[in-house]
Amino acid sequence: MKKKLVEFLNYLIKGIYAGIMIGIAGCVYLSVENHVMGSFLFALGLLTICMYGMNLYTGKIGYVLINKATYLFELLFTLLGNFIGTFVVGKLILLTRFKSIGQAAKKIGMLKLNDNLLSIFILAFFCGILMYIAVNNHKKISGEIGKYIGIFLCVMVFILCGFEHSIANMFYFSAGSLWSFKTLLYVLVMVAGNSVGSILFAFFYNRFYKN
Repeated sequence: MKKKLVEFLNYLIKGIYAGIMIGIAGCVYLSVENHVMGSFLFALGLLTICMYGMNLYTGKIGYVLINKATYLFELLFTLLGNFIGTFVVGKLILLTRFKSIGQAAKKIGMLKLNDNLLSIFILAFFCGILMYIAVNNHKKISGEIGKYIGIFLCVMVFILCGFEHSIANMFYFSAGSLWSFKTLLYVLVMVAGNSVGSILFAFFYNRFYKN
């Protein structure tokens, strides 16, 4: 029992660190006017997560197909950790001279909350596909250049297309002080979309490509 608790705590801590990195990535995205440059710099968050073995829900959900049922607990604690990490960064940045980031985050957050849930799910679905590709490429490709290019391209594409990344949005909603029951509902739909997109693409990889 004690060993299990330690494992769950590790999942949570690694999830918090990943959430912090996504929060920092969100800060830099909101700090630059050029969206292409912002999307490029945002990718540093996922790159760091992959390199240091942190737990990001959208990078792990696709592997639920090849893991035991206990993997669901890892995903649950990872998601909780991601929320804590992004929330902490979102609130801490508001205590600094960069309070304008909060205004930018609120603008982005309101755009998402004014969308309909079907649109949110579809956009999150596409993001889930790209997240699986980015993380799986980093795991499977042996060449260093291929590992990193996959991460940067996938992140830039999902940001520039306006696809919904549930964890990044946790940061925007936190920095924009937009949390409510409606926000929670939208985040859950984003999580569902990210999950379905990632799992379906993982199915293709496991069924048709890997073999």
